[in-house]
Amino acid sequence: MSITERLNQDMKTAMKARDKKTLSVIRMVKASMQNEAIKLGKNELSEEEELTVLSREVKQRKDSLHEFKEAGREDLVEELNQEIEILQVYMPQQLSDQELDQVVQETIQEVGASSKADMGRVMSAVMPKVKGKADGSKVNQLVLKQLS
Repeated sequence: MSITERLNQDMKTAMKARDKKTLSVIRMVKASMQNEAIKLGKNELSEEEELTVLSREVKQRKDSLHEFKEAGREDLVEELNQEIEILQVYMPQQLSDQELDQVVQETIQEVGASSKADMGRVMSAVMPKVKGKADGSKVNQLVLKQLS
């Protein structure tokens, strides 16, 4: 079942349960997917494109979460945490630290990287492998640590 199909099913369930928060988040994500499809000139997005949109939505919320925490806006922090929880349901299983470390090590060997100067090559090779399964900043830190 595609992400869009799951979103449609869950939207109906949220409507019946009168779960306004879940319904709102699902509608936002569906709108983002619709906008992406229009931007790409397609009727439907592929599974990978859906995952890209979903990852972008989660990342935006995490970035906002960080800003709100710094500003001391606990009311908005709680709201964003709920939204992130709702979105995480649709994301693929996240890689463990060990699995991610292994992917980074293998990619460094494949690319033949030996110093921080090769960081861009390694990152561009790793990110497609872990798309939606790991946070980019976490991957960045691991690659930097491995190349040091």
